[in-house]
Amino acid sequence: MLNSATTTKLFIAFLLGMVTVLGFAPFNFFLLPTITLALLFQFWYRSATTKQAVLLGFSFGMGLFLAGISWIYVSMHEFGGLPMPLAGIAVILLCAYLALYSAALGWVMGKLRHSQFGSPFAWVVIASALWVLFEWLRGSQVTGFPWLVMGYTQVPVSPLVGFAPLMGVYGVSLVVLVCAALLFLWLEKGLKHWRYGMLFGLIWLSGFALQQIQWVKPIGDPVSVSLLQGNIAQDMKWREDYVVDTMKIYADLVMESKARLVVTPEVSLPLFSHYVPRDYLDHLAEHVRKYDGDVLIGMAELDSNGTDDYYNTMFSFGTSPEQLYRKHHLVPFGEFIPFEPIFGWFIRMMDIPLGNFARGSINQQPLGLAGQKVAINICYEDVFGEEIIVQLPQATMLVNVSNDAWFGRSIGPQQHLQIAQMRSLETGRYMLRATNTGVTAIINERGEINQKIDIYTTAALHGMAQGFTGATPYVRTGNYLVLGLASLLLCVALISVVRAVRATRYR
Repeated sequence: MLNSATTTKLFIAFLLGMVTVLGFAPFNFFLLPTITLALLFQFWYRSATTKQAVLLGFSFGMGLFLAGISWIYVSMHEFGGLPMPLAGIAVILLCAYLALYSAALGWVMGKLRHSQFGSPFAWVVIASALWVLFEWLRGSQVTGFPWLVMGYTQVPVSPLVGFAPLMGVYGVSLVVLVCAALLFLWLEKGLKHWRYGMLFGLIWLSGFALQQIQWVKPIGDPVSVSLLQGNIAQDMKWREDYVVDTMKIYADLVMESKARLVVTPEVSLPLFSHYVPRDYLDHLAEHVRKYDGDVLIGMAELDSNGTDDYYNTMFSFGTSPEQLYRKHHLVPFGEFIPFEPIFGWFIRMMDIPLGNFARGSINQQPLGLAGQKVAINICYEDVFGEEIIVQLPQATMLVNVSNDAWFGRSIGPQQHLQIAQMRSLETGRYMLRATNTGVTAIINERGEINQKIDIYTTAALHGMAQGFTGATPYVRTGNYLVLGLASLLLCVALISVVRAVRATRYR
């Protein structure tokens, strides 16, 4: 049984996790995660036992994910048709799995704290480095779920995003964790130890200085774009009696555009591509050719080789030769079934159309459209920065198409927009987001939103987008730089731990 003091600490850790969500979109209190993480470090450092440190880490993780990804319940229950109790249990189990990473970190830090370990500086360096390595593991292993990575909290206004073109989102996470470590040391040692505050300020000034570097350069003239938001309700999208209405909505939006690049959302037409009348597609292509342009249309594509495989595909029509991009990184439990013998029954309970897509190649090249080299990513794919850069530096701009109607009126669409902004920062490229219900936006190469349209409106966003050439350091190195730096910090700190332990034993 837990005593009252431990229970109180666990509840506070849970609240700290929940409060950390306010650092992410749409709240954007970017300083908060530095404070909450520093307090978590302090709880870990003062934990009575290793078991208590584990529970503190788990409680923090549960608070973070229950508050931060609650929109998954909307997807499962309201649109997936999963019964309320089962959807609630599924969300809790997912959050519990994700919280195991911070619980595991709590175990490591508790073990170190309750061994012959004296230096809080080395201890907190280990905590910072391991947190980032665990974030990377969470985002890359099994199916990967890199949502609520701490680096996103700094997008778009914090000076710390200056580190994004250098080391990507995990690099920004590392900087946030180092700042939290310095704040912890300042609290632990006392405010008279001003050097920790000075280092804290120096890091923020360094981020500001990095923001002044122009890693890439414009190429050619800006191109006119139209990003279409059909606003098709998720419960109407796949109804047979609404297909004609959906096709008319998108045809009307295309015909209103005079842009060179017109983009529709993910699977904007709820039909297999071979069922869409060719006259319909030719009509749209003929219109965009008047402006020397191209239109990207999202449709499901049945494999032409006679198999039952089908793809989540974007097709281009217009002035340029017809091209396509097939989605590679699929959404687990939504577009494919991981560990089907175990979870197949669970997925079959939900009403998810086309729930078992085939994967496109990871090595697809940018499409030549409207005088640009366009790297397309579909929905969930923009969460994986290391996969986006596969098409760079050849690509001059990025396009993300999505259907965030699955999230309902939650914080999910705003978080997804923030993720897209990070991809622009990492690559130094415009990101054009065309979504079914929002947030549809034009994001510039600095991660700033140039234009957007209201969520849940039927509209087209007309604007200009600039192509860029060149490569940021992150494009060249991917996650290797930050993983190497975190590993180096970990090794140096561990060496100091070993030396401290040996010195204690031989005294």
